[in-house]
Amino acid sequence: MITSVNNEKIRHVAALQKKAALRRQEGVFLAEGVRLFEEIAFDRIKEAYLTKEGAAQLRMRGHIDIDALFERGKAEYVSEEAFAKMSDVVTPQGALAVAERFGYTMKDMVNEDRAPLIMMAVDVQDPGNLGTIFRTAEAAGADGMVICGSCADVYSPKVVRSTMGAIMRLPFIIEEDGLKAIKMLQDMGVKVYAAALDDKAKTFSENDYTGPAAFMTGNEGNGLKEEHILAADGTVFIPMAGRTESLNASISAALLLYEAARQRGYKR
Repeated sequence: MITSVNNEKIRHVAALQKKAALRRQEGVFLAEGVRLFEEIAFDRIKEAYLTKEGAAQLRMRGHIDIDALFERGKAEYVSEEAFAKMSDVVTPQGALAVAERFGYTMKDMVNEDRAPLIMMAVDVQDPGNLGTIFRTAEAAGADGMVICGSCADVYSPKVVRSTMGAIMRLPFIIEEDGLKAIKMLQDMGVKVYAAALDDKAKTFSENDYTGPAAFMTGNEGNGLKEEHILAADGTVFIPMAGRTESLNASISAALLLYEAARQRGYKR
């Protein structure tokens, strides 16, 4: 059992929690908490750190073979004090995994067997918003996420927690060039709709989304850039009463995705 807060492994995990460049360099992300831990595919776990209580909870729930992790030398027990040192939450649950990142491609999301539904997040900078969009996209039956521009780091601990496990199940790609991502989708037969108010914008319920479709939502403060709006196949807006100027990015995404789900009959 690791008991020292100055242990090299404990200090390294604490550094991974804080440094995006280090996580990117090592090709990993962290999943902390009992529910997130058990969502990770067994073979994707590179290291696991557990308190006695955390391991007991995971064994009781029975969704992942904890003993096999120990047998393969991937898991270690740590003291409560040492775990708190590398934890990113106020009340640690005693379960943390260092896991291999995902390697999806656009083809994993755009399947010829059905009309894909894709959510595009462009320059969404709030980690909670990005994570919530992930969670909502999965719930609405989307086939994947495309993360573009200066979005929050999708592998940051806060985003991973905000997805509530959806990041483990919903395919996604990171493409810094938003215009390139739009063209990739269009070349695969997907119509891209930008959430923006311009002269040609229709209310979000006017279009037919039963075919291959993608929604694009932008930065919380400035919305989408004009170049992205012009590259889209159409623009849509969400009518609002009162003096409200805009909706939260994740709320807008939810309304768009569930309108598509409604038109498709909630089949997935």
